[in-house]
Order: sequence, then structure tokens, then C-alpha cells
Amino acid sequence: MSDENAAYPKRASGAPLALEQREETGDGRRFSPSIARNRDVVRDVFRAHMPTAGQVLEIASGTGEHGTYIVSALPDLSWTYSDIDPAGRASQTAWAQQTGDGRLHGPLEIDVTVAGWANIASLSDFDGVFCANMIHIAPFAATEGLFQGLGEGLRQGGRFMLYGPFARDGDIAPSNARFSEDLKRRDPSWGVRDLVRDILPLAASVHLSLVEIVEMPANNLSVIFERA
Repeated sequence: MSDENAAYPKRASGAPLALEQREETGDGRRFSPSIARNRDVVRDVFRAHMPTAGQVLEIASGTGEHGTYIVSALPDLSWTYSDIDPAGRASQTAWAQQTGDGRLHGPLEIDVTVAGWANIASLSDFDGVFCANMIHIAPFAATEGLFQGLGEGLRQGGRFMLYGPFARDGDIAPSNARFSEDLKRRDPSWGVRDLVRDILPLAASVHLSLVEIVEMPANNLSVIFERA
């Protein structure tokens, strides 16, 4: 179960409601307790399976902590934040300013439910895409739009890392089942997605091949795809 990017008020486009208490600093940075718990394992999986040099675009960057932390360990990598929510973009900007790292770019305003977002983001310029804890706290149209854009814009051989809680062909951990029911009470269009029934068919339809499924703490998964 994971809630680290669920930090923002609900919007008509489906951006998420707050699911965990945020810590904020006077300089505008936000801190997520759950990111603090899992950032090391997420970084390690990224380093093992994603580009360690070049440019990566993050979708729904939330507080901005994941990208900031990953880049700090990979000196040849540049990272571009993005978010639909202004509060998220403000935190990402603050993180980039605080670190002073010129390899942190953006944030871009990206709504993956808008057709053509991949062109707006110049997705073909990126070697990889990272998305953590978005698809269960947005309508399924956001997942469909995310993959449609990846199919349209991600270059051949480009990689995509998707992190969060999942069911697997109807099998779901009890904690994830409870989490999903709680999400659906907040918004019926939200909920933990099924990797086998929902995600892999979408990926295959846009020529994204499954590379690896990595078990993560707290019943989360990291799922790695490559553009064929």
C-alpha cells in the first residue's frame, strides 16, 4: 500500500486528494513520510533497470523528492519534473532550487488525460519515464492516457518505470484491498489497478514490452517496460 504522491486537493481532472500528512519547510519544499521510507529501494531499482545517463521525465512528481534523490546518486542523469497540480510544481521547483543541481529541470504542467501530451512534453527527447503512485489515485482514463502518450512519444529502447500498489490477476494483498476500498469511497473512479488485467494489456497495445516486475516493500511493485 502506498500513498506518497497523493498530496493534493481533488480537481475536476482527477488530481488526487490528500492521503497523508505533509511536512513543509519555509522554502516551499514538501516532505512525504512514505517517500522517506522507500526512497532507497526505489532508487536502487531505478539504477538497476532504468537509464543511468541521459534524460528522464517524471510524470506526477508530487513533492519532487524521488527525482531529487535519484539524481543525487547518478551524476550522468538529468531529470525533468512534471505535475498537473500547482502545489506539486511549487514543491518541485523549491527542491531544485535548494539543491542547486542544474540537472533538475521543469516542472512541466502535464495532464496525461489530454491527448497529445507526449508532443507537448517533447517525450521523444527523453531516454526514460518514471511514474510513482499516480494511477490508483486518478481515474483510469489517466492510466490509459499515460500509456497512449508513451506509445506515441517514447523512443525505441526507451524505458518506463511504474511504481505503486497493484493487484495481480485478481489476487490482491489484504492491505492493498483495504486501501483500494478506501480510495473508492473517496472517488469511485480511483482504486488499485490490476497489473495483469489492466496494465499489461495497455502496455502491449502501445508496443511496450514487459522487462521486469520487482517486489517492493509494503506490497508495492516496480514494473519496468521498454519501448519496442
